Formats: sequence, C-alpha cells, structure tokens
Amino acid sequence: MAQTDESGRSSVVYDIEEKPPLGEAIPLAFQHVLAMVLGNIAVPLIIASTIGLATGQTTFLVQMALVVAGVASLVQAYPVGPVGARLPIMMGTSFAFLGTLLLVGQDGGLPAIFGAALVGSVLQIFIGANYERFKPLFPPVVNGTVVMLIGLTLIPTGIDYAAGASAGPGAAGYASLMNLGVASLVFLVTLALNQFFRGILRIASVFFGIFLGYVVAVFLGIVDFSPIAQAGWFAVPVPLKFGIVFDPGAILAVAAVYLIVAMETIGNVSAIVAETGRNASNRQIRGGLLGDGVMSGIAAIFGAFPNTAFAQNVGLISFTGVASRFIVGIGGVILLVGGFIPKVGAVITTVPDPVLGGGTLILFAQIFTSGLNIIHREVVLTQRNTTIIAAAVSLGLGVTFRPELVQNLPEMVQTLFGSGVVMGGLAALVLNLMLPQESPVGNVSDSEAVAKETGDD
Repeated sequence: MAQTDESGRSSVVYDIEEKPPLGEAIPLAFQHVLAMVLGNIAVPLIIASTIGLATGQTTFLVQMALVVAGVASLVQAYPVGPVGARLPIMMGTSFAFLGTLLLVGQDGGLPAIFGAALVGSVLQIFIGANYERFKPLFPPVVNGTVVMLIGLTLIPTGIDYAAGASAGPGAAGYASLMNLGVASLVFLVTLALNQFFRGILRIASVFFGIFLGYVVAVFLGIVDFSPIAQAGWFAVPVPLKFGIVFDPGAILAVAAVYLIVAMETIGNVSAIVAETGRNASNRQIRGGLLGDGVMSGIAAIFGAFPNTAFAQNVGLISFTGVASRFIVGIGGVILLVGGFIPKVGAVITTVPDPVLGGGTLILFAQIFTSGLNIIHREVVLTQRNTTIIAAAVSLGLGVTFRPELVQNLPEMVQTLFGSGVVMGGLAALVLNLMLPQESPVGNVSDSEAVAKETGDD
C-alpha cells in the first residue's frame, strides 16, 4: 500500500488509485472539506458584501460555490473524457480572481463578472487543450517556485485564522488568549497525532484535531449556530439567474488572471504527483487545466465564480500521505450535499476561525515543502535556476509583506501585481524565457538542467 521515495522514506499511505475502507475514507474526506470550505465561500461573501447584494442573493452564491466545487472535485478525480486529471484535486472558488472581480463588479455588477469569467475561461481551456505546445513555458523551475510561493503567501492567512479573525489584525478579539489557546490546542494535537500515532489517527490527524477544537470551542461559547437556523432545507441551481454581460475590458482583465491560475494549477498537479514519487504526466496536467477551465465556465453560468485546485488540500496530501482520489470524490459529494441542502453546509461553516487556523496553518507550510520537493526532484540548481527562484521568491514575498509597493500603479495593475503568487509567478516565467541557458559560472552546466527539466513523462 505505502510507496517509498528515492530516499526510502514512506511518501504515501494510500496511493492515487487505492480505496480506503469507508470507515476511514469518510473522515478523510471531511478533512479535505474542512480544509477548503471557508476559503471556498469567502469569495462569494466578500463580493456580495462589496456590491451590496440582498441576503437571499448572497445565500444563493454561497450554495452555488459549494455545488460547483463539489462537481469540479468529482470531475478532477473521475474525468469526463479529457476533462479532469484523474487525481485527488479538491476544487474551490479561486482567491486569485477576487481583486479583479471586485473591480469588474463595482462597474458592471454580477452580469459583467459572470460574462468575463465565462469568456476568460476559454483561455485556460485553450492552454489545457494545447498543453504540449505551452509546456516549455512551464518547466519545473517555474512550477516549483509557484508552488513554494503559494504556500509562503498563505501562511499569513493561516496566522490570521489562528488568531481568531480571518479579517486580519484590526478585527475584534484578534490574538486573544482564548483564540490562541484554542488554535494551539488544535495545532499541537494535529502534530502529535500525525507524528506519534499510526493508522486512522495519523492520516486523519487534521480532522480529529479540528473536531477536538470544535468541541472545546462549543464549551467556550465561541461557536455561532445561527447560520444553521437561518439556512434553508433545499437549494436549486438556476442558470443565468443574475443575467450575463460581455464587457471587453473586464474580459481581458479576467483572462490575465486565468493565465496565472493556469500556472498555479500546473504547480499543484505537479506537487500532488510528486508526493507519490512520480513526475506529473502531460495527460494529468492537460486534464487538470481543462478541468479548471471547463468548470470555471460552467460556474459562471450557474452563478459561481472561477474555480481552481485548492493548494491547502495539496498540503493536506503531503502532511497525511493520503493521495487517494476516491477520498476526494467523497469530499466532492459532501460539498454537493452541502450545496443542495443548505443546513448541512451551514454546519460546516460554523467552525470558528481559531479552530480552522490551528488545523490548517501547518498545511500552508506543507505546500511550501511540496514546491521544494519539485525543485529537489526535477531541477538542477545552476546559477541560472537559483537566480530565477531567488528573484521570483523575493518579488513575490515583497508584495505580500509590503503591498504598499504597488499603491501608486493603476488600479487594475495593482490588482494583478498585488498578489505575491502573480508577481513571483510572472517573474519566474519571464526570467525563464529571458536568461541564457548556458550560465557563465557554476559547477553544473545549464544544458544538463535543460535535459533534466524537459524530459518526456
């Protein structure tokens, strides 16, 4: 059952095609859902609040976010023709689009957002369908760097959740002793179960850590059950409920973000497969990109925002060693149930921020190690490649920790380059195209690096 990597270290407990018993699979699937559900619904909540939607409209957006994420996760795990990677990819509403969609929404409302998302998705579908042609643009040195940046730039979010306020330091109760205590309990229990136990306690360590933290939070009185009472019993998807408008400027802006998300998807697919001791194949990456693009287009039709592979779930695979697509398929079904039966989805959303932060903080750091694993396995560290990595990481972290750096740029440019992943990813992409393959110094020639990085898989 377990696989080993080149160093002999056990890398997976359940491989991609293996099916754990349902008694293990269900808590493992809930673990994946808990890792992504609040991030999945955060984007529709923020957009709805910003453009002033009514409560009923906001609820519909949240439910469709759950439904589309569920279907998209199922498609990635169990492909429909060429669409889907046949991998344990948990899909959800992409944060990468948030800033751009807010700008589009302030001018054109939801119709303009959905029109831009629908047409823009064609770019990612095109890249996926022609991946072999675009592959030279995305070698492992670029993909690995993007994955590292995804993890590094998510850590502040994990810290904010652990401090008890996902909205950031200005929120009430931020870093209170109670919040830090609950988050620390979940964090330590999760680590202890993962490192000192075996079997279900280890592979579902995040689930059990969050469950214990939730019970403690209930006794402390910090769980708000009102969303359950307010939620309805059944929700029905309605195509084009908000209408659709095609604005050329909005389409171009959103299409640019799809390019960045394509880089993230390639990186995430590469990271997932790397955890099993293999290199991602062209078929897997092509299917992953098509799954992202097609499901994002369908999302726009049914009132949801663009979807992508959720990086925290990649970190979960790395942390637990469970890479079974069967488990992600069950997770997709759970999301579907939560979308069609709002009260079920509402139960999941009552998990307090510090509980979620304690359980997911290490997952964000684990994403960084997944990117590091790609670099270690597939990249020769020549002067050229280390320069690409160093420049991309410094620029990506620079705008993450000092967002004021881009405050004097045009608003749309701020939105694009204000993301550390976008800034660093584009830097890696451009430098990889511009820097000469043969480095003037170094012990290993860059021609060897090219041979290693462009080998067929």
